[in-house]
Amino acid sequence: MASENASSVTEFILAGLTDLPELQLPLFCLFLFMYMVTVLGNLCLITLIRLNSHLHTPMYFFLFNLSFIDLCYSSVFTPKMLINFTSKKNIISYRGCMTQLYFFCFFAISEAYVLTSMAYDRYVAICNPLLYHVVMSPKVCSSLMLGSYLKAFLDAMAHTGCMLRLTFCDANTINHYLCDVFPLLQLSCTSTYVNELVVFIVVGINVIVPSVTIFVSYGFIVSSILRISSTEGRSKVFSTCSSHIVAVSLFFGSVAFMYLKPSSAGSMDDGKISSVFYTNVVPMMNAFIYSLRNRDIKLAVGRTLSRRVF
Repeated sequence: MASENASSVTEFILAGLTDLPELQLPLFCLFLFMYMVTVLGNLCLITLIRLNSHLHTPMYFFLFNLSFIDLCYSSVFTPKMLINFTSKKNIISYRGCMTQLYFFCFFAISEAYVLTSMAYDRYVAICNPLLYHVVMSPKVCSSLMLGSYLKAFLDAMAHTGCMLRLTFCDANTINHYLCDVFPLLQLSCTSTYVNELVVFIVVGINVIVPSVTIFVSYGFIVSSILRISSTEGRSKVFSTCSSHIVAVSLFFGSVAFMYLKPSSAGSMDDGKISSVFYTNVVPMMNAFIYSLRNRDIKLAVGRTLSRRVF
């Protein structure tokens, strides 16, 4: 009987960000623009890092992976989100919803640990510059990335596996613009205790461990910056870290606000606004944050364009 009930819902309806008709077109244009900027910006970073040998360093190895993750991450849900602004009903199949949930979790968790690896990289570069090439060897960098993807794979499997065991009876309208954990839990007609426990543990670990690691890394970095006698030197070192601090604050702050609190129908509406930051704003901003104030990227752009011209 349980399996019969579980199969009774073959599709879900995504409610979207808002149901106000006058906001549909402006929001469609806004999020289409953001998505285009995200795709083009991250594709440009991936291409530049790939084509320029002077960017084949640990820092840009992590940035390459971050851009790849942001590109895939935003593509998991933004196309369906845009459809919601142009159609009366944005329908997604049960399998499609579970697939979207899995890849959403996978890329979000991957991003958290890549940002952590980048913080560790900056800590070694600033606090132990003489040992940098030894500590951040290609083997270590590859291991950090492999560990990030493996952790993301296991945690995404945990979330999706727990969701697959739930029964969805009649209600099939997801109060969100993507298949996220809490909106789906609200539709279940069976106990969600195990799911909520898994969310609390997994998300807690994936927010607290990276956040503490990043906080400690930047604590040592700030201490090293304050010991630099030259004002110009302090400013240069701080400018290389400020971009990462902004990206980390936006991502972890919005994720913590969404997941590390009890779920309810009222909080879900607030959560949709919060989720815009870590699903749409962060992937778009990363391309700008790590390029506009980056001398190496600007140099790579000049070299790449000169090659194409001549």
